[in-house]
Amino acid sequence: MSTESSSQLDLGHWLLRLIALIIDGIILGIIAWILLYILFVPLLFTGALLGFWVAWGYTLLLPFAVGILMVLYFLVLEVSWGGTVGKRVIGLQVQTTKGTKINFSQAFIRNISKIFWVFLLLDWLIAVATGGADRRQKYTDRIAGTTVVQTRQTLPPIATPPT
Repeated sequence: MSTESSSQLDLGHWLLRLIALIIDGIILGIIAWILLYILFVPLLFTGALLGFWVAWGYTLLLPFAVGILMVLYFLVLEVSWGGTVGKRVIGLQVQTTKGTKINFSQAFIRNISKIFWVFLLLDWLIAVATGGADRRQKYTDRIAGTTVVQTRQTLPPIATPPT
């Protein structure tokens, strides 16, 4: 398990984090659609006027509700497992900069930017654009004192052909 910090930007690490985020996004999308059908669709058929207001509420509140669901998903799994399903599949783990398990407050701080995709994009862009002691940290990781490390090699190294 690699815990040393790097002063160079590792694009492979950021690509692995993006793939893990996509996997987690698919899982959260499935959960969100199930909750949507359980909670909101029956309300649409209760009456024309009520259905109109529910549709508008759905349009305005769904992104916020998905953001809350996303923060809770990341918070619980990173504290209990050391990473989300996507991170575990890719071979990444969240830990403190000292190499220990993170707590709830650190997990909350590092994941608050996931409440809305623009904040997450800014979090990643600030991290990539500014230099820090550990270039594997997004901006909120720096605030929380956490980092994401690779626990195992996910792809085999490219072998050089024999001469």
